[in-house]
Amino acid sequence: MGFTPLEGLMMATRSGDVDAGLVVHLQRRGLTLDEVETLLTKEAGLLGVGGSADVRDLLTREAAGDERAALALRIFVRRIVMTVGAYFTLLDGRGALAFGGGIGEHASAIRSRVAAGLTAWNVALDPARNDAATRGLISAHGSRPVYLIPTDEESIIAGAVARRLEEQR
Repeated sequence: MGFTPLEGLMMATRSGDVDAGLVVHLQRRGLTLDEVETLLTKEAGLLGVGGSADVRDLLTREAAGDERAALALRIFVRRIVMTVGAYFTLLDGRGALAFGGGIGEHASAIRSRVAAGLTAWNVALDPARNDAATRGLISAHGSRPVYLIPTDEESIIAGAVARRLEEQR
């Protein structure tokens, strides 16, 4: 994320990176600044494109032939691939890939699609390890290291709050 949480990847309800001209276009269509902000932060992303902020729902609907859900997932994966590829470039081709967070930890289909988009960077998953979704290395032998790292943001935040409260005593 950059100046605001809008920069970066498309998220559940946030647009991610968009052409700045979109804001001008929306205002010319009569939306206020507050309405544009709400649209881009709360009504865009997977929800805006696919009709749901839940990747599990989108995958189910895609399997049933829902093109809107399929489009949302294609855009989502493409943006991840573009971002990871850019970071591998900035790292002069070095580095590993780590999946974490709700989608990264629980959506083996998304991990597979991302890996398929990064074959130029020697990213390949071991299908059994990817489907098992256990912590640790999930890459295929001989490929760039790819890890599944469960996150526990709530505990980290709670710990930071507890330390801050102790400091104030």
